[in-house]
Amino acid sequence: MRNTARWAATLALTATAVCGPLTGAALAAPATAPASLYAPSALVLTIAHGESAATATPQRAVTLNCAPTPSGTHPAPALACAELRAAGGLDALAPGDDVLCTKQYDPVVVTADGVWQGERVSYEHTFANQCVKDAYGTGVFAF
Repeated sequence: MRNTARWAATLALTATAVCGPLTGAALAAPATAPASLYAPSALVLTIAHGESAATATPQRAVTLNCAPTPSGTHPAPALACAELRAAGGLDALAPGDDVLCTKQYDPVVVTADGVWQGERVSYEHTFANQCVKDAYGTGVFAF
C-alpha cells in the first residue's frame, strides 16, 4: 500500500510538471490574441501487471508530448503521437488484424493521464496479457 501511494505521488508530480506549463501559457496570453495555434497534448503513460491501476504497482512510466512537436521520455514519441492522431484518441485504438495471441490470462493494465488535444484525459485499460496489449497500437504502449 505504501508503494502505491509513492507511485501515485510520483505520477501526480510528473503530470503537474508536464501539464503545468501548458496551462500557465494559456492564462498569460492577451485576451485579444489567440492563446495557441495548437491544442495541448501531454500525457503520462504507465504500464503495470495486474487487473487494475488501483491494485497494481506501475512497472514503467513515460511522458508523451504531441504538440507542437512530438517529445517526452517515450522511446518513440513521433510514432505514438501519429497513432493517437490517426485513431482519434486512446479510446479509439484498435488491435491489428494480423496479431495472434494466446488465451493465457496474465493481466496488464495501462493508464494515461493528462491532456489530449485540449481535453482532460484519464484513461485505464486492462489487457488479458502482454501480447494483447502489444496488438493495440504498436507505438503508444511500447515502452
